Amino acid sequence: MSKMLKSSGAMAAATLLSRVLGMVREMVYANFMGTTAVADAFTLAFKIPNLFRRLLGEGALTAAFIPIFKDKEKNAGAAEMWRSANAVISGLLVAGSAVCAAAMIGITIALPLLQGHIEPSTDLMLQLLRIMFPYLLLVCFAAIFIGILNARGHFFIPALGAVALNLVMIAVVWLLVPHFGKDLPHQVFALAWGVLIAGAVQMAFQLPTLIKEGFKPVWVSPWNDPTVREVVQKMIPGTIGVASFQLNVLMTDLLAKSTGDGLVAAFNTAVRLMELPQGVFGISLATYLLPTLSGLAAEKKFPEFRKTVAEGVNHLVFVNLLATVFLVLLAEPIVRLLFERGRFDAASTDVAYTALAALAPGLIAFSLVNILARAFYALGDTRTPMRIAIFCLVANLLLTAVFIIPFRQVGMGLANSASALLNVLLLTLALKKKLGRLDWAEVRQPLLRVATAGAAAALVAWMLMRFSEAKFGTAGLWPRVSAVFLPMTVATAVYFGVSLLLRVPAAHEVVTLAMGRLGRRKR
Repeated sequence: MSKMLKSSGAMAAATLLSRVLGMVREMVYANFMGTTAVADAFTLAFKIPNLFRRLLGEGALTAAFIPIFKDKEKNAGAAEMWRSANAVISGLLVAGSAVCAAAMIGITIALPLLQGHIEPSTDLMLQLLRIMFPYLLLVCFAAIFIGILNARGHFFIPALGAVALNLVMIAVVWLLVPHFGKDLPHQVFALAWGVLIAGAVQMAFQLPTLIKEGFKPVWVSPWNDPTVREVVQKMIPGTIGVASFQLNVLMTDLLAKSTGDGLVAAFNTAVRLMELPQGVFGISLATYLLPTLSGLAAEKKFPEFRKTVAEGVNHLVFVNLLATVFLVLLAEPIVRLLFERGRFDAASTDVAYTALAALAPGLIAFSLVNILARAFYALGDTRTPMRIAIFCLVANLLLTAVFIIPFRQVGMGLANSASALLNVLLLTLALKKKLGRLDWAEVRQPLLRVATAGAAAALVAWMLMRFSEAKFGTAGLWPRVSAVFLPMTVATAVYFGVSLLLRVPAAHEVVTLAMGRLGRRKR
């Protein structure tokens, strides 16, 4: 557990910096584009190569490859391990290039044929997508490099690659936009080219550490390669399993676009805010668990496997419950502080914060899906998560179709949260059946105590938010800062204090680790 917290904590620190910069990027974008039709077009265009990145790169491919890579490391030696890595990378180059070429040629042919038959925002989206599609290939390479480094025990440095990506994308708004005209529909093309530059930077960032580990990039024919064949066989069903959330968001965005302008951009703001705590601890923990669980599965240490999964779930629930409280109760002041400026006005805040409040209750479920799915991948099973994800994807689309007309963005958030909870339930039942049992007694036992601490923190946060807004108002920077950070600071202290008083194991371990690091820094 100490190793898990240290490794995932180190990665979480880098991820936190990346997510904070990602939030700054979203703030810059919101100020630049607001919740206009141009913002909707860019958001959708960027999500499509991002979705393929999850499908081909950091999602299904790494989920299928890392257990095989760890098995090669333990049982076949370094030479075969690196040969297999190069074979998979060569296959990724072929497949990714083919997808990019087909998409760009298809869009180029379709644009003149569709002229006059589609809305201007859809035409703009396709033009932006044509520029950004090669980002998929660049970021897929970055993702496979990061997966290999994680398997070799590197977590902090690889996670910093996203920091470089966000810095480039922020700089583009200030440095490139002025050279792309004076109106927003022309200026937004600067952001599209910036996405490509950022992808190249993130990929290149991983290479020095990878080369130090012994990696030498060479072409290894992927045709009829046994490792590539095994990866593809496991990757195909895992494609939907690991990317279910991204598929849900993309498809609900397409439904939202049909209801009017601005809803896609506003809902994307809510998703980004929810992904901050999800990425800082949930994704970091899941990333650590995949190579760790893969190693335990390769050595047939299933009691330790079950215990590691249970400990990961226990700590994730403890940390993300507090984040859920903040995102639900402080949704409006958080959105107002971070985004309400420039073209992002008070009306945009109303849409975004209500979407966030409806989406945030699913935060723990979204994070648990990542952990439980990786437990299956470590066992070499990518089909079970795929089947469950397909079922939940259909459920989400049906719920969205029902809720979006009467409830708009709130309905979108509730549908995503409900489908994530269903996903967790089905994955848990399937994993229990596969392993025979789950050692989750240590998760169930402190649940009431954790919930009590969460309720105390929620009450304190709500009271202090109301006090701050009544005392200082909501206009100006410092009143807005007070309405967010005063409740967060005091409520966090209450949450950990009550948890320690009630002897919640996760609270004790997190505080002990933090105090130990603080003591070492002082010395």
